[in-house]
Amino acid sequence: MKNRQNVLTAALTGLAPAVWGSTYLVATELLPPDRPLLATTMRALPGGLVLLALGRKLPVGIWWWRALVLGVLNIGAFNFLLFVAAYRLPGGIAAMIMSAQPMFVVILAALFLSERIRLVHAVACVMGTGGVALLVFKGTVSLDTVGVLAAIGGALCMASGITLTKRWGRPEGVGLLTFTGWQLTAGGLVLLPFWLSLEDLPDGLTGSNVIGFAYLITLGAVLSYIVWFRGIERLPAVAVSFLALGSPIVATLLGYLVKDQTLSVLQIVGMAVILLAVVLGQPRPPKPKPEQTPPAPPRSTASSSPDQPALEQERSG
Repeated sequence: MKNRQNVLTAALTGLAPAVWGSTYLVATELLPPDRPLLATTMRALPGGLVLLALGRKLPVGIWWWRALVLGVLNIGAFNFLLFVAAYRLPGGIAAMIMSAQPMFVVILAALFLSERIRLVHAVACVMGTGGVALLVFKGTVSLDTVGVLAAIGGALCMASGITLTKRWGRPEGVGLLTFTGWQLTAGGLVLLPFWLSLEDLPDGLTGSNVIGFAYLITLGAVLSYIVWFRGIERLPAVAVSFLALGSPIVATLLGYLVKDQTLSVLQIVGMAVILLAVVLGQPRPPKPKPEQTPPAPPRSTASSSPDQPALEQERSG
């Protein structure tokens, strides 16, 4: 029963990276062009404020800075660094570097969560990175130092966010919607000054822009992060980290289905390798213990001792 619950939880949690894999298509097709910080800020802040209004509960005590740290790591800094890497690194190199995120979680979980490093996790990390390379690498190698550092920083932010969310848990009496609202609001507020200082406001919004922003706020942020944080609560941190590898698969498939991009045999192999890595990263069901038959009670000779005097008397008589 426990293994079945883990499978269902992993499947539901995996929907969050699947939705995030559609973000690039939504941003390029429906949102104002060349405004990644606007898209990221609008994705986080409005939904966070709505969840705060519904929950009517603010952090207390130590959770003020914990909510800020989690919001920065899981949402604000992660998305900012992700867009920097995507703009400065061509040919899917950013995605390849970001795929090292499960490896970081394996190390951090061993240090802070006492999760044992297993050989299967190391193999899955290598397979995940190799699968992403087959999926997105286009053969052009042009490394930009800032872009590489941004990609590594984004992977570390996501890994640290998963680990700390698992370690700190959720404060008692705070619902999952409110907890998600804290982080979305914190991440959006951190992004707000970067957006206002680095990008111009769009001249106006079209109907497509409104649809795109509505998608990012609802599915792309509120619902997906609620599912994501629920999964972190119920699954090992390492298992959740591998589920994030589903994002480039969805992005590639949507590009093939919607934008008429090609899909090569190597890309299909890469998808299969990624999916196998995700499966290997999930918790294994415990092995059933072999049934042991209880040892037979030792034979007692005490019961025959009362008859011994009578037997000797019969022999003597």
